[in-house]
Amino acid sequence: MKSLKLILIVVAMMLGSFIDSEADDIKSTNVTVYNQNIGVVRQVRSIEMRKGQQEIKITGVAEMIDPTSVHINFDGTVIEQNYRYDLASFIKILQKYIDKEISLVGKKNVITGTLISVTNTQAVIRAADGGLTLIPNTSDYQIAVGKLPEGLITRPTLVWLLDSESSGSSDVELSYMTKGMNWHAEYVAVLNEDDTEMDLNAWVSIENRSGAKYDNANLKLIAGDVNFVNPDRIIMEERYMRLSANYIESKPQFEEKSFFEYHIYNLQRKTTLMNNETKQISLFEAAGVKVKKKYLYNSYPYISYQQGNSSKAAVVVEFVNSRANNMGMPMPAGKVRLYKSDGESVELIGEGMVDHTPKDEIIKLKVGDAFDIVIEEKEVSRDQLAINSYESVRQILFKNRKDEDIVIEVESNLGYNWTILNSNIRYTKLNSTTVVFKVPVAKGEEKTLEYKVRYRN
Repeated sequence: MKSLKLILIVVAMMLGSFIDSEADDIKSTNVTVYNQNIGVVRQVRSIEMRKGQQEIKITGVAEMIDPTSVHINFDGTVIEQNYRYDLASFIKILQKYIDKEISLVGKKNVITGTLISVTNTQAVIRAADGGLTLIPNTSDYQIAVGKLPEGLITRPTLVWLLDSESSGSSDVELSYMTKGMNWHAEYVAVLNEDDTEMDLNAWVSIENRSGAKYDNANLKLIAGDVNFVNPDRIIMEERYMRLSANYIESKPQFEEKSFFEYHIYNLQRKTTLMNNETKQISLFEAAGVKVKKKYLYNSYPYISYQQGNSSKAAVVVEFVNSRANNMGMPMPAGKVRLYKSDGESVELIGEGMVDHTPKDEIIKLKVGDAFDIVIEEKEVSRDQLAINSYESVRQILFKNRKDEDIVIEVESNLGYNWTILNSNIRYTKLNSTTVVFKVPVAKGEEKTLEYKVRYRN
């Protein structure tokens, strides 16, 4: 809109009287991003000071900053701190000019008078003789105003009233928390022909919607579930404000280390985080990771009494996150996409989720349901023995329509106070409520699991 362009020109002319701290020397920037829509920013800025009390304005901070978390460190005392975020815009500037004189310049006429009311597209002007001009579309005009109204600023600004101990250039350390910063992991895995190995690429996506740009920043990512007392008013203790340290620049990407009950991933180079940007960086690559493809069926006999209940077996890819298996780095939570070649091209075969997982743990990914395995479960009989006990016989029929022999793991959640009296297939007790049967089914064949269980209330 032409009117908006003119407003921007007027705003730019007013900047000469505004202190722009971004012109100050930002000596270092450290950004720590949590996967809970929170970031911690620490900058060291060189600012010209004079001895005694003075007002310092700092721009270039995040629009979504938490003002209660701001901490500064310098040779002096902070007397007062203000966060100003009433940003100039087309409508805000005009609203400040209500009851004041403005001019609207059109292609065929010029309208000058007192602004009575304004919306995004409409305005009402009162002439000197009291007559009103109703303007249905302000985009047809260029609007000229005298100056930037008092109280409006062009960028979010921290204003400090300081008492400095010395004069000259001073290093000021600024730390704050901000919303609008997040990161998450994505994994891409490609299975080999016989589903015994995979190549795994891990990526992290860093989202910056905080309202600020961070140039040439040291970047850290923290994985874990950090407790925040109130997500709408975040107050972080000082020990969390000093997470940034000297970075090793010899490695190309991330270096992982433990920190408290979490894990930190340090980017081994500096990077720039643009506002409203999603940046993707490789976390690690692992080739030849040994995997097992399994078929898993979950049964819940103590809550399901339907006859002839049909279900499907889940397809699960399982692997160990260990150094011996070409991995061994703690894996942050994220989505895993699994691919496999059909001989002509690589196709997506499913997606799964991995939680924050330490090294040396087993990771199980459900990637879909088996197409060629049919399962029918039913309760054959139920005999009431007493008021507080009964016996139930259950059958699960497995039909293998695949061209290969398979083993289906059946996790049967029996509830409490149960005893298996007999079973045609051996089982392993997983915990107090669950047993696991491993049911082998030859290709093109059918197999029935039958067991009898007694319950006592």
